[in-house]
Amino acid sequence: MNIAVIFAGGTGQRMNSASLPKQFLMIHGKPILVHTIEKFQMAEGIDKIVVVSLKDYIPMVEDLKLKFNLNKIVSIVSGGANGQESIFHGLLEAEKHSISDQDIVLIHDGVRPIIDVETIEANIQCVQKNGSSITVAKSTETVLLLEENNVEDAMDRSKCFLGRAPQSFYLHEILEAHHKANTLNKHDFIDSAMLMKYFGKKLFVVEGPVNNIKVTTPIDFLILRALLDAKENEQIRLV
Repeated sequence: MNIAVIFAGGTGQRMNSASLPKQFLMIHGKPILVHTIEKFQMAEGIDKIVVVSLKDYIPMVEDLKLKFNLNKIVSIVSGGANGQESIFHGLLEAEKHSISDQDIVLIHDGVRPIIDVETIEANIQCVQKNGSSITVAKSTETVLLLEENNVEDAMDRSKCFLGRAPQSFYLHEILEAHHKANTLNKHDFIDSAMLMKYFGKKLFVVEGPVNNIKVTTPIDFLILRALLDAKENEQIRLV
């Protein structure tokens, strides 16, 4: 079984939205979150979806599930005090639907809507082959290393990649890592990949869409709208 855990618990403080958290902002007639979930809904390899939401917005997610026929959603749960705890809540809920140690979980940001079905399926296949799958995109910019505001060095761009989502693992293994982190009182991992790496898991990668940005700021929102407008008008192919 393959379960997607979609994280939609952010408050969106950097978005400067006067009304709703960023994942519920409307674009092309749908909230950003719905655009994201629909990609996992369409993926044949995804059996079930767990959504982690802000507690006060769970009824809204339930309404969106019905309105947009997102019938792969099996649970909507409340997030935690930070991203790591929120993902843990989602994984615990996914465990309730697990049937074997071969079940795979794909952890994805609710505000990364330009994910594609091909990348979702590639994640599943990579976990089946290698035990993990971290979605990345090639860096198109030069990455500089700074020391006290001075340029120390420039990284070899051919070796530089941007960490994206989904990040995918066998469910029982990522849950075990979370339990270990909680026992050690370590709650500051930047993402699931770094948590797994800390406990010795080798991380394999798949390349995903370069444009699969995380919508965090007003500029990101404008870029997303431009990308979706271009796709709708068939001016470009989003890859």
